[in-house]
Amino acid sequence: MIPKRILVPQRLRRPPATGWSWIDRRFLREHGDYLSREALLLYLFLAAVADRHGLSFYSDHALTCRLRLSQPMLEQAREQLLERDLIAHQLPLVQVLSLPSPGVRRRAEPGQGLMLLGDVFRQVAATATVDPKRRTAP
Repeated sequence: MIPKRILVPQRLRRPPATGWSWIDRRFLREHGDYLSREALLLYLFLAAVADRHGLSFYSDHALTCRLRLSQPMLEQAREQLLERDLIAHQLPLVQVLSLPSPGVRRRAEPGQGLMLLGDVFRQVAATATVDPKRRTAP
């Protein structure tokens, strides 16, 4: 193990006087390997600009300009963060969420934003019964 020592004591990190931009170490350990570079960039930006409740309201236009991402890249990055339950998004707000407990994920409730397409298919598959003789759903 490498012995640690403070390199610049007069520059010790402290909670900010205003705003809120700490990032939990678990973010990189548990999510970093599964996110694209663009999703990592978006998460770090949102965490940096969020208020103490994790809320920010940058428009897609502002995000694409500041992060130098195309609109499709931004949407893809946001979708990754939503899928991993790291943010909540409901225009015009984005909320950086506390990290989910390992293995626990929020489920979309009716009226609580968009559902993932995969969730829609799973719900349809769960409610459809297949007639083995016809090999098609009724």
